Amino acid sequence: MASPTAETVARTDWYTVTNVDAVPSPALLVYPDRVEENIRRMIQIAGGVDRLRPHIKTNKLPEVVRMQIDQGITRFKCATIAEAEVAARCAAPDMLLAYQPVGPNVHRFVQLVQKYQSTKFSALVDDAETIRALSKASTAADVTLDLFLDLDCGMHRTGVAPGPKAIELYRQLAGSPGLRAAGLHVYDGHIRDSDIAARTASCDAAFAQLAGLRDELVRDGLSVPEIVAGGTPTFPIHARRSGVQCSPGTSVFWDLGYETLLPDLDFSPAVLVLTRVISKPSANVLCLDLGHKAIASESPHPRVELLGLSDARAIGHSEEHLTIETPRAGEFPVGSVLYGVPWHICPTVALHQEAVVIRNGRAEERWQVVGRARTITV
Repeated sequence: MASPTAETVARTDWYTVTNVDAVPSPALLVYPDRVEENIRRMIQIAGGVDRLRPHIKTNKLPEVVRMQIDQGITRFKCATIAEAEVAARCAAPDMLLAYQPVGPNVHRFVQLVQKYQSTKFSALVDDAETIRALSKASTAADVTLDLFLDLDCGMHRTGVAPGPKAIELYRQLAGSPGLRAAGLHVYDGHIRDSDIAARTASCDAAFAQLAGLRDELVRDGLSVPEIVAGGTPTFPIHARRSGVQCSPGTSVFWDLGYETLLPDLDFSPAVLVLTRVISKPSANVLCLDLGHKAIASESPHPRVELLGLSDARAIGHSEEHLTIETPRAGEFPVGSVLYGVPWHICPTVALHQEAVVIRNGRAEERWQVVGRARTITV
């Protein structure tokens, strides 16, 4: 399971839980002091809280949203209406649903705006019919919806390419009853170069497409109030641009994938998985209770880095089991506890109903992962 930079992950005993017998496995462990430090580093890189619109899809936890608010962050971004409601329940002042509402979600988004009037909500659009549907729903409900035009600057997942069609859609958005053009949004998640110079060049080239469109819209007399750009890999690059809101997400918890991929970013793992040896099928093989239901499994191995056991190699993974091979297997009797840094923390968090909070080396309480639900009340 070792990665090329696995030794960069801290191997001290900061993660050890002294009352581990009170924690059933598999479990998600949150270390709030490290979370708070990662938030401080996000603010430092951004150059201030006004430059940040962090994505909460990584944490999905009301307590973490409140930590960010306590440090002065007022704008947030999310992927689901349930995540938006988590933030609204925390009295977040501003929440962007970075997802185009379609079908019943058009009316759910309107209901969200009606129910939580102290939060300013916005959403993304990239389609003429969706703009018409949102205009119809907002006028019927007597509300005004703020909408960003979502641009595709190279990822080819969502958005409209900068050009004549984008201008036409933005003009339609700005002129539709019940709607307000909030600005432009771009997610450049395809830019993941490990070399910061290469990543910067790719990011600048992609952003130039947005900047050109913005300038053309302004020349046409259209207002572009806000620009929201990027994720965690391009965060330090967009942070150098004036007038751009940055949207890091993973950085609040960090993970082995970005630790490996982005050596220039100085964040620390703040969430781990706890697992136990449940069987020893042969001399060099351990079976752990860390199956697909407890650790994100969309990527190839290594899916987790077991702290203190970097020579372990995954040889099997199924719904409830992870089997690993290590010459040190004899050191770990059945019932032994291991701690791991997930390769991809975001979907790992979503697999757990609750997170165990570790303070001063002890499991003290449990936080419900509220944002993993598809529906809360709206």
